[in-house]
Amino acid sequence: MDINSSPIANASAPGATASSTPQTQQVLSSDFETFLKMLTAQARFQDPLEPIDSSQYAAQLAQFSMVEQQVLSNDLLTSLASQIGSGNMAELASWIGMEARTTAPVLFDGSPIVIHPNPAAASDEVYLVVRDSTGEEIQRLQLPVSAEPVEWAGVSSDGSAFPVGTYSFDIESHANGDVILSEPTETYGRIVETRRQDDGGTVLILEGGSAILASDIDGLREPPV
Repeated sequence: MDINSSPIANASAPGATASSTPQTQQVLSSDFETFLKMLTAQARFQDPLEPIDSSQYAAQLAQFSMVEQQVLSNDLLTSLASQIGSGNMAELASWIGMEARTTAPVLFDGSPIVIHPNPAAASDEVYLVVRDSTGEEIQRLQLPVSAEPVEWAGVSSDGSAFPVGTYSFDIESHANGDVILSEPTETYGRIVETRRQDDGGTVLILEGGSAILASDIDGLREPPV
């Protein structure tokens, strides 16, 4: 169904972060040598009338060793997480060029966008609310009370096309004049890039710049010919 109108952003992929393990090990080694020198000095200059209990040395050595092992374990976990993230990114790279079904903002390039509404079962009126990249409402159109896909033509009330850019869509369900449900509705956007985040996770970048997680995608399809 073709809907007629009524009134009413791109970042480069972050560079790879160098491993901090060699530097951490160097710092730990230096700190450990300093720690041993401090213990030696403490033993040499202790009060002979009140000598330090040998158990205190053992406790301090054990405490430093625990800290050292914890730091090295954290470095190992960080390295493993980075490797897993890289593998996941390589796997998701095969999705580039596919169209993802998602509620994220999608690019309008002048061609109609297919909307997949899911109105509340109890609704007696349904509206499509269109928002631009800033989140401002630019159009509100009444739809049939149905889950059948519809097309948004991207045309204003005077017949002019909305500018090229990213747009998001909400379905607003009414019953007896009251809004009973308002939620984002799904559309298809083309995947153009996979990108690793600082925390090691991977996101997919849609045409137009929207970033989404793979878990937020409800379907994939080949681009229409």
